[in-house]
Amino acid sequence: MKRALITGITGQDGLYLAELLQSKGYQVFGLIRGQDNPKYDLVRDTVPGITLLKSDLTDISSLVRALELSDPHEVYNLGAISFVPYSWENPVLTTDVTAKGVLNLLEAIRMWAGTDLSRVRFYQASSSEMFGEVREVPQTESTLLWPRSPYGVAKVFGHHLTINYRESYGLHASSGILFNHESPRRGPEFVTRKVTQAVARISLGEQKKLVLGNLDARRDWGFAGDFVEAMWLMLQQDEPEDFVVATGVAHSIRDLLDVAFGEIGIEDWTPWVGVDERYLRPAEVTHLIGDATRARTELGWQPSVEFDELIRMMVASDLIEQELALVRHGASR
Repeated sequence: MKRALITGITGQDGLYLAELLQSKGYQVFGLIRGQDNPKYDLVRDTVPGITLLKSDLTDISSLVRALELSDPHEVYNLGAISFVPYSWENPVLTTDVTAKGVLNLLEAIRMWAGTDLSRVRFYQASSSEMFGEVREVPQTESTLLWPRSPYGVAKVFGHHLTINYRESYGLHASSGILFNHESPRRGPEFVTRKVTQAVARISLGEQKKLVLGNLDARRDWGFAGDFVEAMWLMLQQDEPEDFVVATGVAHSIRDLLDVAFGEIGIEDWTPWVGVDERYLRPAEVTHLIGDATRARTELGWQPSVEFDELIRMMVASDLIEQELALVRHGASR
């Protein structure tokens, strides 16, 4: 039985990846931070049979212990402080976790594996935010990186470090340069989930207004469940490499609002949506569109869920969640 260790297990990608690996017969271990992590039960309920290990990307000794306990064939580093706006508020913590955390994990692997690095394969979750002020459209694996946020800078560090460990130590280490990927499991602080959750609440009469930032911002949005399959495929290759994972189609926030509000029968969403400059990024990223040709041809990967289907899926899920919340609230009164 293959064994896999996943950092960032509490996020949407970690949960989808754990489910995928279990379906393929893996024994799955997940790292969870803190003694009383509020998402502990969520992970256990979502992915029954997973083994959770308490560890921290900022603590290399805890990472070595986790590797010793799990003895993995594959390590997937999905752990990061991934909410981009927060990285301007706390760039130090973002760097400690999202950048130095990669270094800590790679060094922990070297310490644990010793001279036999062939016993393990490593995946690093890189990000389209690394492209920042894009130099070409669409972006490929060879596009110049020009990050425009502390998060993007931290991801560039981890990305290049992964390449360095591959070239310097012979570690089977691959990076997935993932463009935006969403799901009903996305955190409510992210704009897609913020919109679909608000639309559900507006439909139920529980919210009057949705306030956003730049409505013209465009992103290449895909389904997280599709993207984790690309992660797994990378570690099944004979040779490690870096791959852009994207749909190749960009949509604006306005497109997102059209689909989400349309799902509840509202064609003109303008009375329900406001704009506040507080939600504008200090340095906006534009024209993020990925060219996943290499992933399609070399990995045989392709997305299965299109944008409209993804947003409708998220609205439907949030409607159920909000209806259940109303029932629970009513029962507790």
